[in-house]
Amino acid sequence: MSLREWLLSAAERGNPDTSIPTWNTGNTAEALIHGQRYFDRLATEVEALEAGDHLFFTDWRGDPDERVRDGGPTIAELFAAAAKRGVVVKGLLWRSHVDKLAYSEEENRTLSDDIEAAGGEVLLDQRVRRGGSHHQKLVILRHPGRPELDVAFAGGIDLCHSRRDDEAHHGDRQAVRMAKAYGPNPPWHDVQLMLKGPVVGTLDLSFRERWSDPAPLDQHGPISTATDMLKHEDMTPDRLPPQPPDPPPAGDMTVQVLRTYPAMRPAYSFARLGERSIARGYTKAIKRARRLIYLEDQYLWSEEVAQLFAEAMRENPDLHLIAVVPRHPDVDGKFALPPNQVGREKAIELCRRAGGDRVHVFDLENHADTPIYVHAKVCVIDDVWCSIGSDNFNRRSWTHDSELSCAVLDGERDEREPADPAGLGDGARRFPRDLRLSLLREHLDRKDDEGLVDPLDAVRAASEAADRLRQWHLDGRTGERPPGRLVPHETERLPWHQRLWAVPAYRLVYDPDGRPWRDRRAGSW
Repeated sequence: MSLREWLLSAAERGNPDTSIPTWNTGNTAEALIHGQRYFDRLATEVEALEAGDHLFFTDWRGDPDERVRDGGPTIAELFAAAAKRGVVVKGLLWRSHVDKLAYSEEENRTLSDDIEAAGGEVLLDQRVRRGGSHHQKLVILRHPGRPELDVAFAGGIDLCHSRRDDEAHHGDRQAVRMAKAYGPNPPWHDVQLMLKGPVVGTLDLSFRERWSDPAPLDQHGPISTATDMLKHEDMTPDRLPPQPPDPPPAGDMTVQVLRTYPAMRPAYSFARLGERSIARGYTKAIKRARRLIYLEDQYLWSEEVAQLFAEAMRENPDLHLIAVVPRHPDVDGKFALPPNQVGREKAIELCRRAGGDRVHVFDLENHADTPIYVHAKVCVIDDVWCSIGSDNFNRRSWTHDSELSCAVLDGERDEREPADPAGLGDGARRFPRDLRLSLLREHLDRKDDEGLVDPLDAVRAASEAADRLRQWHLDGRTGERPPGRLVPHETERLPWHQRLWAVPAYRLVYDPDGRPWRDRRAGSW
């Protein structure tokens, strides 16, 4: 398998200002499905840190009182205890908007204060494009002198409420408020990647680029600046300790770190015209898809992104698309709901016009029939290439917010038939195939992989199980509930009078474009 056929070259990344490697070989990756599993593993690794070790993290939201295990500690206690032991704790949290708008300004500020009181340093970072956010979810643990212990976690799971769910999907007892359909403890489906090997050094360097960027942390408003001054907020990052050498090889996986940074003023010193390697990485990989694109995503709602799937399906008549999405947006309301709905409606319609009955869109429910909120950002292509990250399949994630994703190519072949589903000679690979199968087993209530290894068999099994569960609901839920959690996803076209304002709101506010004007005009990433 040629890595260059699947991964971006330095030139294709399109950001000459960054110093992160093109890709890293010699790694291991483990998919931590569900927040409960991730938080427990994170706690174990952080509790083992010693004086002089490094704990760096970035996040969209951090709730200081979120428990990482049933009996604690909380996120704040876990990180503060590390700082008190002499661990170098540094964090970048999005400054966020006020809590009255269902954001997390106070929570992020409190987590920052709690860790700083213990000797760490956590900065509220507003170096974003207007209307944008820092959306990366990354934790890096370095052990100078003991590099074999280095580990990083990257993916879709924030250090906050609602994320610590498990495979039963009864929800996190510490919940955020969401649309009424999800109940008081919204069931939550998510995935985080645990990485070892040289890629940990690349993720460390990516954090350092953002930490050391000379642009002021406080932007886009004198009120926020005055508020930070009154609260004596730390607005000047201290110097980081020297970066340790990369960890030694730990496996046979190649990992490419992909990112989004918008084009903005003042420009990022490490991405003066922004970086859209996530968009470019997906574009390159999707063009090689031949049999199955399997994805799970919170926001499949951009026409520009859906166009990539549509083109691939038109060019490859045997290609199927499975998409697992939330049944409902995370918000209710006559003003918030329509812009959320119209984007997904347009994206799914575009895919179905191109692929017809080869497009399979599902949502999830638990065994109590409560919808499960899909927050995962996962893509597996032909059991060869896969990606797990913070980015959603929308224009905002690919151009406007800051995002981070890891594309993985496994050197270990999977010899189960079909051994080369795409027929391109790359061969199925162990990690991406196991990731797809692990997710499908849960969604279908399966104990084994029978009837799921072949992509077309998997499509058939998922569709049949979803149809049976839908019919059970239509029949009034009589008899035993069929196994599985997949339900065919239904979109409803908005009436014209709502589309008049919902479409512009969706394009300008919910899914904005952060590209330079020349790339917008050219229609390129």
